[in-house]
Amino acid sequence: MNTRFRTLRELLAALGVPGDEIERAEADGTLGLLAIDHMIFADDPARYTQAQVEEMSGLGPDARRFWRALGFGDPTPDEEFFNDVDVEMLQLVEQLLRLHLIDKDVALQMTRVIGSSISRIASAQIEAIETEIDQEPAFDDGTEPAVLRARFLLPAVPRILDYTWRRHLQVAARRRMVREAGAGPESTTVTVGFADLVGFTALSQQVDSHELAAVVDRFEATAYDIVGGLGGRVLKMIGDEVMFAVDGAGAGVEIALSLSEAYHDDEALSDVRVGLACGPALEREGDLFGPTVNMASRIVSIAYPGSVVVSGDVHDVLDDHPGLRWKSLRTRYLKDIGRVQLWAVRRHGDDFEREGPLERARRRRSAIRDKVADMLDRQGGNGDDPE
Repeated sequence: MNTRFRTLRELLAALGVPGDEIERAEADGTLGLLAIDHMIFADDPARYTQAQVEEMSGLGPDARRFWRALGFGDPTPDEEFFNDVDVEMLQLVEQLLRLHLIDKDVALQMTRVIGSSISRIASAQIEAIETEIDQEPAFDDGTEPAVLRARFLLPAVPRILDYTWRRHLQVAARRRMVREAGAGPESTTVTVGFADLVGFTALSQQVDSHELAAVVDRFEATAYDIVGGLGGRVLKMIGDEVMFAVDGAGAGVEIALSLSEAYHDDEALSDVRVGLACGPALEREGDLFGPTVNMASRIVSIAYPGSVVVSGDVHDVLDDHPGLRWKSLRTRYLKDIGRVQLWAVRRHGDDFEREGPLERARRRRSAIRDKVADMLDRQGGNGDDPE
């Protein structure tokens, strides 16, 4: 990107974007998004219809299946939507299939995983770019930060993704080798946990969108820091809930207790309830499935705010652990599982009877709103204080 461009208008004009389109985008506040749209394939314009791509790639109608598996919809029949890179990528897929280096169903499965993951990354990046464009003033020489970001950040992202993929692939291979080798009594099982943010639905009706986004960001950041710092993996965030996994019941309980303590001590967030179970699980596409996952999911739904409740299997493994205290709960009926014995767990020396959930909710209702507003002010947020 030539350094002489100081504004997005200049950049877009150099990319050949018509003046009236630039004017409309400026009026709508979408100049940055328009620049991204035209920069991504600036040197490779769209020139092929879907039928042409199907023929050129050698995949025929399967080209459409892979396109949809990436998460994209079909263009209109006569629309020249695809470019040379699209053809090149589909030709690569065709070659892999023709040489029997990968099965078609496996290739489609991997395509769905890649498309879903990259879609989330792209959406998060667009949200971040929109926020920064709205807030950032130009430099003293008139250069808009968005122009520098286009020059340096966009080209850097593919390198970051490649590095991250390599590291995750290495970690996944090592994790699988340890499990296959059966290096210890807990190495053949996985501990799965769910941590649910209490009162999120009610909070979402009390604060504006900026404050709610700050709460979600803080919730996610805390979860990733604690789970990753203690050797676990965040498998997914499900709205106001985090699903995590770790090898070993002891590590799972440590993560669960640390999450409970961190959210309890954070006045900008409400408590979490955590459900934990250990046992065999099917790992597929970066997610876990099976009875152990179902057990943990059902447990969290009945746990009290601020508590960590575990299955009998977790208790049996750690019953003699000197740093833990256990409280037997009455047997509970869990949907699709049946009646099970559950246990509440705390660190040795902690009291099971903390402040009641109703009293805590009343005390924190106003505190959460004030703390989130202060946090937004410190971060340069532009949300209005709620009435």
